[in-house]
Amino acid sequence: MKILAVSDKESRYIWDHFDAERFKDIDLIISSGDLKASYLSFLVTMIKAPLFYVPGNHDENYLKRPPEGCVNIDNKLVTYKNIRILGLGGSKSYCGGAFQYTERQIKNKVFKTKFKIVKNRGFDILVTHSPARGLGDGEDFCHRGFEAFNILLDKYKPKYYIHGHQHLNYGNQNRIIQYNSSTIINAYNYYIFEY
Repeated sequence: MKILAVSDKESRYIWDHFDAERFKDIDLIISSGDLKASYLSFLVTMIKAPLFYVPGNHDENYLKRPPEGCVNIDNKLVTYKNIRILGLGGSKSYCGGAFQYTERQIKNKVFKTKFKIVKNRGFDILVTHSPARGLGDGEDFCHRGFEAFNILLDKYKPKYYIHGHQHLNYGNQNRIIQYNSSTIINAYNYYIFEY
């Protein structure tokens, strides 16, 4: 299965110069947040694949006008073509936004998904906006990752972990990190991979 992961910056290559041939074999689109709702609606319309998303720290507009034709997987575990996908949106709380959380609040969000995780015997892909602590995050407070995500990675060992929030142009950022048996992908702008 070919997956298009997107986050944080609308790709001019895709939006302004869309080439259907380049994306004809995409089976699933995953958004890790901080993208315009109109951009996500454009992607799901032009690419003809389902789009699952979690909100980022700048996505308060999703509360009034969510992306059309897309599926919000925040705090949910969904299965698509036998792939179990867990979504947890938001970032560290730095100015009290709708999708900003303390470490304790994010642990509570994770706790609320435990029954779904156990019922589904784990998950194959973890999708978040913020990265896990020490795994592609930043040192400034608002870009620091959540330790609760490290616990999920250590316990359930998903095949892939897709996040955004930490832009690749912030310096010294790797798009791909291998952590134990999980491949961590920073979805900034866009990235295509085979599951």
